[in-house]
Amino acid sequence: MTTVATSSPVSGARRQAAEGTLGGAPLGPAERAARGKAARARAPRRTHAEYEPAPNRADPIDVIDRQSRSRLPELVPLRYQRMTESPFRFYRGAAAIMAADLAGTPTSGIDVQLCGDAHLLNFRLLGSPERRLVFDINDFDETLPGPWEWDVKRFATSLAIAARANGFGPSQRREIVATAVSAYRTWMHRFATMTNLDVWYAHVDVDEVASRLADVLGGRGSRRLSRATSRARSRDRLRAFTKLTEVVGGERRFASDPPLLIPIDELHTGRERELLMGWLGSIVGRYSDTLSTDRRWLLAQYRLVDFARKVVGVGSVGTRCWVALLLGRDDGDPLLLQIKEAGTSVLADHLPGSEYGNQGERVVAGQRLIQASSDIFLGWQRVEGLDGQRRDFYVRQLQDWKGIADTERMNADDLTLFGRLCAATLARAHARSGDRIAIAAYLGASATFDQAVARFAEAYADQNEADHAALVEAVRTGRVSANEP
Repeated sequence: MTTVATSSPVSGARRQAAEGTLGGAPLGPAERAARGKAARARAPRRTHAEYEPAPNRADPIDVIDRQSRSRLPELVPLRYQRMTESPFRFYRGAAAIMAADLAGTPTSGIDVQLCGDAHLLNFRLLGSPERRLVFDINDFDETLPGPWEWDVKRFATSLAIAARANGFGPSQRREIVATAVSAYRTWMHRFATMTNLDVWYAHVDVDEVASRLADVLGGRGSRRLSRATSRARSRDRLRAFTKLTEVVGGERRFASDPPLLIPIDELHTGRERELLMGWLGSIVGRYSDTLSTDRRWLLAQYRLVDFARKVVGVGSVGTRCWVALLLGRDDGDPLLLQIKEAGTSVLADHLPGSEYGNQGERVVAGQRLIQASSDIFLGWQRVEGLDGQRRDFYVRQLQDWKGIADTERMNADDLTLFGRLCAATLARAHARSGDRIAIAAYLGASATFDQAVARFAEAYADQNEADHAALVEAVRTGRVSANEP
C-alpha cells in the first residue's frame, strides 16, 4: 500500500485569514487587530443578543424528518424517542434546526473551522496518543469553515438549557452563560498574544488542571474530578472489549444487545452475510491508506474478527455505524474500531461548500485541525454500498479513555466551572483555525458580547423548548413514530 498525501484542511482563502494575509501580503498584529475592531461596524457586539424566528421558519419536524429519510428506517423511531425525552436531548439532535436559525443572525465576517455542534456534552475527557488524559472537543460530524459566533452561540445555549434542566432561575442562568462566554473572550485574548506554535501545542491536560485549580475546586470538586478521571481511564479498549464481546464456539464475537448492538450474524446469514463482511472488510483495509506510514504498519498487525451494527448518540441515531473487532498478538490484544457514516454537514445549506468531496475526509480534516491531539487510527474511506449507493465513512477507535460530564448532577458552581473549561477549549480550537488576533480585537475588553450572547441563549432556549414540545405532539398524534421509552 502507498501513502495517500492528505491536503491541508485550510483552503487558500482560509489560510490567508488564519495567517493574517491579504493578497499574499502578511498583515502585522496591529493590522489584524484593526480588522477585528472594524468588524464591529458590520455586526455590533450588542446585536448578538437578537433572536427572532424568521417569518418563513421551516417546521422543525419537517427539518428532522428530511434528515431521517437518508437513515436506516428501523432506527428512526429510536432517534425520535431519544429526542422527546427532554429539551436537552432534543437540542442534541436538532443541530440542523439551529443551523438554519443561526444563518439569520449577525456575524463579524471572521471564519474559523467550526465544530458545528458545540453543545456541552461534545466536550469530554479523551486519551491522547502520549497516554495523557486531556479535555477536548469530541464530535466533528458537522464541521465546516464558518462564523465563529455560531459555535459560541450553540455552546452558550446548551449551557442555558442544562441550567434550566437543573432548576436554576433566570438570573442564575444568565450569570452561568455570561461567565462562560467571558472565559472564551479572555482565552481568545491570551491566544492572540501567543506565537503560532504555542497556540498549536496548547492543550488541556487534566492532571495539570486538577493541580492548578485545587483551591478553586475545593475538596468536593477535587474528589469529583478525581472520580471522573478514574472512570475515564477505566473506559479503555479492554473494558469495551469485555463489555461488548463474548466467546462463541471458542472465538471472540460481538455480544447481542439489540437494537443498540447487533452482530453481523444476526443481521444476515449465508451469502448476504459474506458480502457484508467483505464490504466492511474492504473499508478497514482501504481506509488504512489515509493513515501515516507508522500507523498503517501498526494496524496491519491486527486481524479482523467480527463486525456489529451500533447505535450511537442522539443526533446520529439512524446513520450507518459499525464497530469492528480486531485482535493482535492474542485475545488479550484487542482493537475496536468505529466505522461511522459521514453525511453532508447540516451547515452546508447555509455556508460555502466543503473543499472535500469525501464527507469522511471533511470530518477527519476538521478534527485534526481543531483538536489538540487526535486518535492515532483516525481516517476515512468512500465505498459503494451493497445497495449501490456511494457512502462516505470515517474510522476511529471506539473507546480510548473517554469520559463524559454528568451535567444533570451539577450545582451552579459546578456548571459554571465546567462551562468555563469548555469555553477555553472552544477558544483554543478557534484560535488554531482562524484569525485569533482579529477575533480578540472584535470581542474587546468589555462584557458587551458576553451579556449579549447570554440573552441570545435564553431566547433560543425558549425556541428549543417550543420545538421539543412540537416533536412530543407530533409523536402523540402519530405524525412521526417513536419507540416506547
